[in-house]
Amino acid sequence: MTDLTKLTAVEIAGLVAGGETSAVEVTRAHLDRIAAVEGRVHAFLHVDTEGALAAARAVDERRAAGEELGPLAGVPVAVKDVLTTKGVPTTVGSKILEGWRPPYDATIVQRLRAAGTVMLGKTNMDEFAMGSSTEYSAYGPSHNPWDLDRIPGGSGGGSAAAIAAYEAPLAIGSDTGGSIRQPGAVTGTVGAKPTYGGTSRYGLVAFSSSLDTPGPCARTVLDAALLHAAIGGHDPRDSTSIPQPMPDVVAAARLGATGDLTGVKLGIVSEFVGEGAEPGVMAAFHESVDALTKLGAEIVEVSCPHFKYALPAYYLIAPSECSSNLARYDGVRFGLRVGDDGNRSLEEVMSLTREAGFGPEVKRRIMLGTYALSSGYYDAYYGQAQKVRTLITRDFTAAFEQVDALISPTTPFVAFPIGARTADPYQMYLADLFTIPTNLYGGPGISVPCGLSEGLPVGLQVMAPTMADDRMYRVAAALESAVGTFTPPAL
Repeated sequence: MTDLTKLTAVEIAGLVAGGETSAVEVTRAHLDRIAAVEGRVHAFLHVDTEGALAAARAVDERRAAGEELGPLAGVPVAVKDVLTTKGVPTTVGSKILEGWRPPYDATIVQRLRAAGTVMLGKTNMDEFAMGSSTEYSAYGPSHNPWDLDRIPGGSGGGSAAAIAAYEAPLAIGSDTGGSIRQPGAVTGTVGAKPTYGGTSRYGLVAFSSSLDTPGPCARTVLDAALLHAAIGGHDPRDSTSIPQPMPDVVAAARLGATGDLTGVKLGIVSEFVGEGAEPGVMAAFHESVDALTKLGAEIVEVSCPHFKYALPAYYLIAPSECSSNLARYDGVRFGLRVGDDGNRSLEEVMSLTREAGFGPEVKRRIMLGTYALSSGYYDAYYGQAQKVRTLITRDFTAAFEQVDALISPTTPFVAFPIGARTADPYQMYLADLFTIPTNLYGGPGISVPCGLSEGLPVGLQVMAPTMADDRMYRVAAALESAVGTFTPPAL
């Protein structure tokens, strides 16, 4: 009998639509898989067994009634715990929201339900999406299915780990500085950051409002494109949502899968070639460049001189916005409340609540951001970082006048052992060295597996102009057609 957990989303949807299996059978297979491996992987913070089976039954009833099903109907999906889900716990990986059950669904969750997908539950993440390893989750780290002693990336390591461990064929992540792409790279899965404003932030618990971008995670490029198409598009409830149609990312992925990149010009960012990257990562990247050349792509080197300032600029802008966004967690309106015994002032309760509710990385970034925004320092730090952001945007604009898309390694290194970098925040921040520029610019980026280094996955990143998400899917699918997909050792 076919192992339903090993199928792609496209294959599952086809079987459900054709009546060869039921959505309930598919859902139960994935719930059984979660029960079997979750103790070792810890990809989920909450598994919604009853809700998932109810959604699956609804899909089967629609098919039995003769309704035409959508391209992802009956396909299970895991959702990063940064998106609000009505009646289902949303903690953002933090003790300060432990047990909180939102009264509404995020727009993306609404669209997933409308598409007929089956939400299995909420995945683990670094607290408030601040981290690159999922080690900053208040509920313990997730583990990489390739090596359970290693990190699955962050902040969306739970979503990537769930896919790599065959607990779900699809997942939703959010990308502020690389939190979809970097986990994809180190788990051998596909992770896509859409154009900022191309997917709705309504119901996404905010970390850095000018950077946060929800997007799809999958095991194949076509599956990621189908999920992107299901969740993307204008949302009038999100003031940053782009009021224009999405490009046809599904058609682009199908075109790329033919393996023909004739006429496509790709730029290698010269500032990223060998910039702190492990030799094995660069070797896999260069082999992938050769593969893209054989598919017909023209490869040129492009200079983006201000990319080298992206990391420090990001770590002023993101903490500043985090300092503002997290001010709402005051122990009064919702969430955790500590010390409210009737004998303490509001300020004391607020202080005790934040001390108990926020973890070390969140506190670190709040302090950094508050300092950068303080009187006398705003122009010197936050203001200067925004100027650098403008220069980085100009670098992208100039580069896309020469090429159709840019390529680079996704991360400088493969998955590192759990605990290896938590003592040195700067070493942890370097995990997003190659992904951060795209967030500062606002354009789309995708990580696709391109090889192995020391038996661990390496990802190649494709970056495209804003609202040209279809370009990155075409290139990624073409590379996938040449190098194939990568399967972790059996758990």
